[in-house]
Amino acid sequence: MRFAHLITTPGSAPSLVAVKEDRFVPVEVLGVSFSTLQQLIEAGPQALSSVGEAAESVPLDEWTPLEGAVYAPAAIGSPIVLAVGLNYDEHASELSLDNDSGPVLFSLFPNSLGANGGEVPIPTRLSEEVDYEGELGVIIGKAAKNVTAEEALDHVFGYTVINDITARNIQFQEPQWSRCKSFDGFTPIGPVVVTADEIPDPQALHLTTDVDGLRVQDSTTGFMIRTVAQLISSISQSLTLLPGTVISTGSPGGAGRSRKPPLYLRPGTHVTVTIEGIGALSSVCTEAHFPA
Repeated sequence: MRFAHLITTPGSAPSLVAVKEDRFVPVEVLGVSFSTLQQLIEAGPQALSSVGEAAESVPLDEWTPLEGAVYAPAAIGSPIVLAVGLNYDEHASELSLDNDSGPVLFSLFPNSLGANGGEVPIPTRLSEEVDYEGELGVIIGKAAKNVTAEEALDHVFGYTVINDITARNIQFQEPQWSRCKSFDGFTPIGPVVVTADEIPDPQALHLTTDVDGLRVQDSTTGFMIRTVAQLISSISQSLTLLPGTVISTGSPGGAGRSRKPPLYLRPGTHVTVTIEGIGALSSVCTEAHFPA
């Protein structure tokens, strides 16, 4: 199944919907009262099964067209958003950073989460080196602690698309990476979360990023240094991955910093990250406003 958060009337809170083809239906119609995907995940597999069965009973012509829909972030209220750095050799090389010691792990702050079709404020007063990073996002479905790589994918609820936007000048000024990637709106996520049963192999997904129509990243998740299963297993040895945890699994090569001349995001720039089997996550960059 596919789930999204949509703002169905101006000024209203986001609501959880099921998505099929180019249409959606609120989950309330499917017999449950969850307002966020996080609540559905926490309710367990039986709740998901119930929603799936109900969705199959609703004729497609009774679903509402998505045209003109306003998206909210595909993850709302997650326990934490974790990001993995340098998980593709080409990206590590183009940034001249070492990736030999193990997964580079950092957290992304909730204020950074953005929506498909939403705005990414570019804080030009603080950074003129704002870069894109198309990444596969993983949503944990059941708690994972000390799991093996063979067990790890059983703990996945689903997958989504993430653009892990980064202020490069700040990244290279500070020893940790959370702040440079957690400006308001720097983590667009969506448009949907696709349940794990629809993605049999997360290491066989084509990933592209386009900036103003220029193809700047073109790779597959098969080039990850550490697979999704290996990442979950490794992280779970030191902490419990709670249901709803989001893991952004790293970016392939092609970052704007590595291009000659560098290609950084500016107000007015349009960015689209597309992952096979999930969809296209689009954002428009705007000028961040600071108090006078």
